[in-house]
Amino acid sequence: MTGPAPNWSGTSSDPNDEQFGHVVEQAAIDEAAEYDAVLVGEPYDGAVIGRPGARDGPTAIRDALAGVKSHHFDAGPVSSVGDVGDVKLARGSVRDVQDSLRETTAELYDSGAFPVFLGGDNSLTYPNVAPLLGGNRDSESDTGNGDSVGVVSFDAHLDCREVREGPSSGTPYRQLHEAGLDTLAVVGARHFETSTAYADYLDEQGGTVVTAESVGDGVDSALDRIRTALSDVDTVYVSVDMDVLDATAAPGVSAPTPGGLTSRELFRLVRSIAGDDRIAGFEVVECAPSLDSTPTGRTAATAARTVAHFLGGMST
Repeated sequence: MTGPAPNWSGTSSDPNDEQFGHVVEQAAIDEAAEYDAVLVGEPYDGAVIGRPGARDGPTAIRDALAGVKSHHFDAGPVSSVGDVGDVKLARGSVRDVQDSLRETTAELYDSGAFPVFLGGDNSLTYPNVAPLLGGNRDSESDTGNGDSVGVVSFDAHLDCREVREGPSSGTPYRQLHEAGLDTLAVVGARHFETSTAYADYLDEQGGTVVTAESVGDGVDSALDRIRTALSDVDTVYVSVDMDVLDATAAPGVSAPTPGGLTSRELFRLVRSIAGDDRIAGFEVVECAPSLDSTPTGRTAATAARTVAHFLGGMST
């Protein structure tokens, strides 16, 4: 279930300045399939390994997106975007939250909607993707149809830690592999930001790592590697953890580190991938506005534009 969607409005006094604030419409879940995409807020950071703050991400991303102009030079204006509000999350353990959220995400996929999830911490990736999986599904609400599923994860980290005392923001891809995920491509991972055991685990699962350094050597080559990694799957899900960006570009995240992607690299990668008609969902996670030291809220502004570029790429 979701709460009421916020009212959207533009910030410009120029009547020719069409912004996302003029484009995004309030929507109910049973209307979600009428739009090309619907925004879904997930205000939760109870599973963060590092610094909390991502629970405020959905509001900050919406506020920033409202003032972003809707025009894409190649695709034209973005339109047909709804907002179904924030998910009403269960109280309790991280697993309780994941289980309750999975019911809502399954309902969205069942309706035929294309969800754009605004996180929230990375633990929510598991319930955002799980309903798409077939095979070893562990909930009657999951709606996977047996098709193979791959995830593109833009992230500084692999997030495939073992689940010990419970799930965390570092375990979603371990959980998804155990639930039947077919392949994972991690884009923007940093050298010296993961443990050998987890790198070996991803390699054993047949995953792909495209490091931030590799992206810096050439975006076209990085895109080729991503597409090759996903060539054999039927359904694709795209996740953007804002810590994939260099700490100077996104200081407001749980674990900022140097050596990451530039905003321009991320925008181009996301926009290029968005045109793949196998993609079933998209998310932006780990935007923590309270941790952003810039007066302009640089991280939320970049997260909002990442959403805009993805939506623009869907139209090309």
